[in-house]
Amino acid sequence: MQVIGFCRFSYPAEGGFQVEHQSLAERRAYLYAPERLEERLRLFEALCLPGLKAQSDPDFTFLILIGDSLPDAARARLEAMTADMPQARIVARPPGPHRQVCQEVINAERRPGEACLQFRHDDDDAVAVDFVARLRRAAEDCAPLLAAHRLVGFDWNRGWLVRADGEGLRAERVQQPYWGVAQAVAAQPGVRQTVMNFGHQRLNLFMPTLTFSEPPMYLRGHNGFNDSRQKRHVKPHPLPPLDAEGAAELRSRFAVEERAVRAVFRGG
Repeated sequence: MQVIGFCRFSYPAEGGFQVEHQSLAERRAYLYAPERLEERLRLFEALCLPGLKAQSDPDFTFLILIGDSLPDAARARLEAMTADMPQARIVARPPGPHRQVCQEVINAERRPGEACLQFRHDDDDAVAVDFVARLRRAAEDCAPLLAAHRLVGFDWNRGWLVRADGEGLRAERVQQPYWGVAQAVAAQPGVRQTVMNFGHQRLNLFMPTLTFSEPPMYLRGHNGFNDSRQKRHVKPHPLPPLDAEGAAELRSRFAVEERAVRAVFRGG
């Protein structure tokens, strides 16, 4: 079954953000501010890509949606980061309605007449190295359910909340359903709706879903530019330093090395 991952990298959509902007120019200015863009690029390199590049099942496509106005230097860095990842495809689009553009990009990649597994992925999150394999196996295990419904959701609810910077990693284990990471949708042939047509926290209102509590399947990035943390009255969430046991799990489950994180953020 075809597997498609989808990531929006600072795409200036119309809608799709928890914090709204008064104009497209204001949104571009926010997304492309040098400090923010630099942090997103470093998080993409240090957290997001290692686990995807190390997937035990490499048979998937990873679409990276960018705006056609993304600064040239940022696009060049994205291309360099993904040059050794044959699954990655950078897709540039002008600004447009969020759900419509995401749907068009995903459906353009679908193979006609074939069911499809789709997962959404933020540029500061990570999935475990066996995510694609377990997703495909879960779909095979419940084939009758998929055959009976246009759409079926899958959600892994255990992972880590992680903060990355020049000092390394701070992290704690968490269990949270429908967080939008390590989450996927199976779509039958001809179904045009995609994983991006539904709010991740409300997925089970629109389709049957299956939830898995083991094993740890995601790293949820926690940083100053999280969209959900731009609103007023958001409380800080201090995270403890990563201990040796946690470092070993992040290395084995997510291919994330603390020394590599420090190198990325320190520019060395």
